[in-house]
Amino acid sequence: MASNAFLNPVIRNCSQCLVHVPDLAVYGSKPRREILKDSKIERRLVASLRAFDHAVGYAPNQTYIGNLTPDQLAAIPRPWYVADEGVNTSPPHVGPFGEIVSQDLFYAILERANVLTPALVELTAESHEKLNAKLRGHPVLAGLAGGDVGSSMSIEAEIEAETALPLRTGGKLRGGVRRDNRSEGREDANLDAATLLEGLCVKASGTIALQWLLHREGIGPEEIDYVISCGEEAAGDRYQRGAGGIAKSIGEMCGCVNASGMDVKNFCAGPASALVTAGALVKAGLYRNVAVVAGGSLAKLGMKFEAFLERGMPVLDDCLGATAFLVTADDGVSPVLRLEPGAVGLARIGASTSDQAVYRELILKPLEALGLRMSDVDKYAPELHNPEIMEHSGSGDVVHKNYRIIAALAVMDDQITKAEMPSFIERIGMVGFAPTQGHIPSAVPYMGHALEAMRRGELRRAMFLCKASLFLNRLTELYDGVSFMLESNSKLKS
Repeated sequence: MASNAFLNPVIRNCSQCLVHVPDLAVYGSKPRREILKDSKIERRLVASLRAFDHAVGYAPNQTYIGNLTPDQLAAIPRPWYVADEGVNTSPPHVGPFGEIVSQDLFYAILERANVLTPALVELTAESHEKLNAKLRGHPVLAGLAGGDVGSSMSIEAEIEAETALPLRTGGKLRGGVRRDNRSEGREDANLDAATLLEGLCVKASGTIALQWLLHREGIGPEEIDYVISCGEEAAGDRYQRGAGGIAKSIGEMCGCVNASGMDVKNFCAGPASALVTAGALVKAGLYRNVAVVAGGSLAKLGMKFEAFLERGMPVLDDCLGATAFLVTADDGVSPVLRLEPGAVGLARIGASTSDQAVYRELILKPLEALGLRMSDVDKYAPELHNPEIMEHSGSGDVVHKNYRIIAALAVMDDQITKAEMPSFIERIGMVGFAPTQGHIPSAVPYMGHALEAMRRGELRRAMFLCKASLFLNRLTELYDGVSFMLESNSKLKS
């Protein structure tokens, strides 16, 4: 009897969530550095932050959680940042793929992400009671709520003494974040409050995404065999900088008691690398249910804030992105992750680092291995950065630039004519809609839309293209890149 190990795995489900945390934007890397230079900048930044309802009504955010398709978003006139432009007057914060979580709910989850004594994150007594009461009423995240709080809370005094970072909602103090003040952590710059907050935000937002994945699939956390975290963020102390452990910390918080896990790092290509790794583990028969999860990047909040302030716009990079995927053996229904020899696109070390050369490695070689032409792919998903964020900061429409490179590759390979480039881009492309969070916009935000379209019989193949800026580590001048093909299940009856 043939073994399932030789069948290609499937991506059975996914979740896509956003966490609206405007008051954490001051702890983003760029705002934090600029505020240290000029304290008046903080007042201007805070005055330009969006309210939760505005962030929920923002059409790209509605697209990320699945209430709008990329095609519907493209039909909405810009500027999108005008409140509720093109969407319902009261758009829902919950969508088919997940939800947009409010800052106050996130603070309650952030407090629960702590495992140390004294706690790294501590809410005021009033906020703890109020915010956890809200969390206990949540239909998906209620299990993350904390219990009663003790009477020895001192966080207000520590914030007053500037030994803890404040957590606020508007002008209201909700709590604070401490450094690791134990003897082994007291002098470690990797364990200061700001750095630990980055790790706790990854854990808490990733937990939200995994909870939503379990809810959408209707399975218990004990059914997950392995967890792979694929964000860009580092977690570790002075001796193990960025060593990892994020995956198991998220699995622990979600109650995945039967799972082990690991972190996969590859800059923006981390999610693609992790999905290919998860598929290989399933294909080899090692695990049945592998969860791939990515939390959001605190460091990238407010990264473009100066451009927004200059133009009198609200600060749009105010959300942590989070996503999770369930990879399993072929169930005869779910879209297939093609893992035959040569089907995964790789940017070889010896290849050129030009955009065209990288895309040749990521597109033409795997298509040749699969016996396909570029026109056989219905949609290509590259970096899906929200153009409204990128254009105003001077980076241009990154998504459209990538589609022009893809179309030019098709021309150079004699698969289309130059005159056909616009129509080719129109057919295989889409508008960007993901927050500027590094690994989060890198192709995979299209996953929820692709899974649904394939199940409806509207889409046959989608290629996901992820590039990685390895040169940012100052150890090489190389790019990396990973691509994979998702294909509708041939066993699915129409």
